Amino acid sequence: MQVFKFGGASVKDANGVKNLAKVLQKVGYKNTLVVVSAMGKTTNAMELVIKNYFDNKNELQSSLQEVKKYHNEILLDLFDSTQHPVFNKVKRVFDELNNFLDHNKSPDYNFVYDQTIGYGELVSTTIISAYLNTIGIDNTWLDVRSYIKTDDYYRRANVNWEQTQTKIASDFDTSILNITQGFLGSDANNFTTSLGREGSDYTAAIFAYCLNAQSVTIWKDVPGVLNADPRYFENAQLLNSISYREAIELAFYGASVIHPKTLQPLQQKEIPLFVKSFINPKADGTRVGKGIAIEPEIPCYIVKKNQVLISLSSLDFSYIVEENISDIFKLLHLYKMKVDVIQNSAISFSVCFENSYKNLERLLQHLKAKFKVTVHDNVSLYTVRHYNRKAIEAIEADKTLLLKQLTQETIQIVTK
Repeated sequence: MQVFKFGGASVKDANGVKNLAKVLQKVGYKNTLVVVSAMGKTTNAMELVIKNYFDNKNELQSSLQEVKKYHNEILLDLFDSTQHPVFNKVKRVFDELNNFLDHNKSPDYNFVYDQTIGYGELVSTTIISAYLNTIGIDNTWLDVRSYIKTDDYYRRANVNWEQTQTKIASDFDTSILNITQGFLGSDANNFTTSLGREGSDYTAAIFAYCLNAQSVTIWKDVPGVLNADPRYFENAQLLNSISYREAIELAFYGASVIHPKTLQPLQQKEIPLFVKSFINPKADGTRVGKGIAIEPEIPCYIVKKNQVLISLSSLDFSYIVEENISDIFKLLHLYKMKVDVIQNSAISFSVCFENSYKNLERLLQHLKAKFKVTVHDNVSLYTVRHYNRKAIEAIEADKTLLLKQLTQETIQIVTK
């Protein structure tokens, strides 16, 4: 059993879908599960639909129409006739979405987000499954929500491994090609949940773990795991191999190639992970496995934009001790802040985090009741693994440094 994951960039248009088919034909698809993301920038477009649902009802249908139009153009490019059954299947998916938006009574943004956002994946897999069947690559379309069971922590749900393992073990035919969605699951009430942005990699790992898969391959528009994001760093180099531990470190610090949760289940069963190019599928790419040294051994750069850095000090110059730190972290957890760096001294405490749930003002109200608070928003967090002097100098050049922290293997720098 092998598990393939194709991201949105790989299926952003009809040519991308055709290339996915070519990749399967070149590398083989026997005993294979294919996990697919939403097409192109559909998730961003769906987030606009959700925003309009809450804030601008007049624009709701036009934003939804853009999503429909985008997918309809792909359908017209892939299929010879509008009489093909896939057109009705896609229409039914969108009708289901419209029905939810028309009848939903919940004011909970996170709940509505998860009930809406996954239609990108449902549509993309419907189209891809139909196209593959049409050209003779027989496959079965599966609704991932019937297999991956989670709690109801909407937008970042936690997997119920016992239920998920039972569902997959009892109702999954590994002898055929299966197509399913990334990113999604369902809770105990069968409401849709999402695993967090970029969660399709994690979906692939969940299935691989439960199926005792031989390997997982993530197909990307880059040749493998690079030592830096080429959007922000020049001369990014391919890492031929890295260990699970190194990959987990890189993922934890925000490397975008591999989702942070993807590696733990693979490591537990020592399932190798390959990151390869869907443009050149026969190339080796990067292998992630047990006890593999990083090769070549060079600095690895990660940048996270649009972070928030807050610095706290006590109002009476007393020490920041365990009780204070415990209170701070309770509030960070309450307001769903993902912490990336912490640094403390006798009378101060600094923390850099993502404000993805837009709860910053509510957090600050609580903190200002007990601490003097300094806030820097829209900062950048740079992390360098296996740093050297040249790497540090390159990061610090022409920037305002707000925080700097070194360990033996890693340096983190927050800049404005």
